[in-house]
Amino acid sequence: MNSLTSPKPPLVSRRPNDKRKIVEHYDFVSPYYQSLWGEHLHHGYWIRGDESKEAAQIQLTEHLANLANLSPGAELLDIGCGFGASSLLLARKYGACATGITISPVQVEMAQKAGAAAQVHAQFLLMDAEALTFAHQFDVLWSVESISHYQDRRKFFLNAARFLKPGGTFALTDWFKRASLSPAQTSKFIRPIEEGMFVELDSMDDYECYLVDSGLQIVERQDLSRQCAKSWDLGLDIIRNGSLWSLAAKQGSHFVTYLKAFRAIRDGYRSGNFVYGLFVAKKPAGPEGNLGLAKPISSDRLRNSFANADSRKNRPV
Repeated sequence: MNSLTSPKPPLVSRRPNDKRKIVEHYDFVSPYYQSLWGEHLHHGYWIRGDESKEAAQIQLTEHLANLANLSPGAELLDIGCGFGASSLLLARKYGACATGITISPVQVEMAQKAGAAAQVHAQFLLMDAEALTFAHQFDVLWSVESISHYQDRRKFFLNAARFLKPGGTFALTDWFKRASLSPAQTSKFIRPIEEGMFVELDSMDDYECYLVDSGLQIVERQDLSRQCAKSWDLGLDIIRNGSLWSLAAKQGSHFVTYLKAFRAIRDGYRSGNFVYGLFVAKKPAGPEGNLGLAKPISSDRLRNSFANADSRKNRPV
């Protein structure tokens, strides 16, 4: 694949996670965000509570890698790789052979530059995660805070599982909403986050359904909200930087909505309505896991996955 050929996002829709808006946002904000937030574009994971933001961010990556039992030589696909920092850490510390993908041309250039300097087994490609294009499978699918940006998350999981080797591992963290929120709670606590951060939030139960319906077995499911919420106390300190509000004045209302979402996330954590979650799932090693890349996702399988998910949602809690 030519890493300089940009995917063609569809026309702008009214959904908060429209692809064109996501690309435009990350292309614009990434250089500023890196200078303010650092090389890791994700939450931190505080164990003691007094760690620096940078140490906590590394601890999140290490926590997920340890749960995934990442081993030297593992072929890893980092889906939504940002600036490439997680891929480079996993290659350097765990010996992974990492491929990172992002839909942002600016981010892929930043990641490629960082990769060249690091001199580890890592490459970075411009690719839409909802249109994966590889001729081989991976030992590990890795995704940190990316999937909530996608338009059809159920279909994403069904397709992504095809690129996982039998016996392979899907390791992810993402943003979630608490299950069974009322319309009023959703409007107050969740919608401002979705509108500002270009995401659509599911519950952790939804992701469990998607993973299971894709033929994967849940190994770990963790709510890390308590350990990760401090990220947004620090985030509010960062957006007090006057340069960001100068940018907002130039960029217009959508950038102001983005900055306001920092406070909305902190409020979501405090109310318990916003959740930071982790999953590790395995693909069966036997014949049932050997679906291969040649078998397309049939319309019957998609319909069945919808029916299975709906039936789970309707069961008593």
